[in-house]
Amino acid sequence: MAKVQNKIKALFIVNPFSGVGHHKDIERYVAKSLDHGKFDFSLIYTERPHHATEICEDARKNGYNLIVAVGGDGTVNEVARPLVGTNIPLGIIPSGSGNGLARHLKIPINPNKAIEVLNKFSQKKIDSVEVNDQFFVSIAGVGFDAFVAKKFSGQKRRGFLKYAQIALSEYFRYRPKKFILTIDGKKLEKRALFISIANSDQFGYNTSISPKAKIDDGLVDICIMKKIPMWKTFFLAPLLFSRKIDRSSYLEIIRASEVDILQKKKRINLDGESIKMGKSLHFKVMPKSLTVVAP
Repeated sequence: MAKVQNKIKALFIVNPFSGVGHHKDIERYVAKSLDHGKFDFSLIYTERPHHATEICEDARKNGYNLIVAVGGDGTVNEVARPLVGTNIPLGIIPSGSGNGLARHLKIPINPNKAIEVLNKFSQKKIDSVEVNDQFFVSIAGVGFDAFVAKKFSGQKRRGFLKYAQIALSEYFRYRPKKFILTIDGKKLEKRALFISIANSDQFGYNTSISPKAKIDDGLVDICIMKKIPMWKTFFLAPLLFSRKIDRSSYLEIIRASEVDILQKKKRINLDGESIKMGKSLHFKVMPKSLTVVAP
């Protein structure tokens, strides 16, 4: 008699406050599209910030073989934290505003198609990045990036148009800041509009700040952006969407495995979430430390 293979024990962690609303019908999507011959699943909704991390920590201890984040990059970040350094894979059903990591990994935004990716259960190892006592998977930013993320976090209405509206309204009066960087031991001083530490290529919304960034090469792309004259932004902004922004003379990209940044402000954007951290930031790549389910 053929041996019956054990099913994969999966937990879906759903952020009911994420941006685009797929979470509202997630139970229907899972019932329709998940391979129930392969998976046994449970589903839990988060109730507060950082709750996803708590749920994931418990799930890791209770024998789950797959943890799926249903939300945006912030939710993915929270769910991924307890999975770093383990062999338990992270699945993603994008339901946020920007969905940067999902886009980089080519995970479909359509929830039924994202579940089809889970059904195939193809896994890959990717890098994550430690910064002080925090963590991110896709992208971090200081300067104007962190400033806009803070403004955006307080909005009831989400999405690209709201983000763009805030960025444009604040751009005129925002002054570039001075940053002191130590990149793999080499000290640099830069005045910049913002600096992005890109593990993936994505800001989110399908905008690419570092088109050649690889998420499994043991390096981050340090993207140093000067302030562009306002009249030129209308010509350069499309480069973000066409994956050609690295051709601009206003952007400098340096690849490294470790970087220190000294800044005047204390705010940082981590995977789309604005948090206070410190004026001194230490970033270190943790190579292939996270397993993800991806095409």
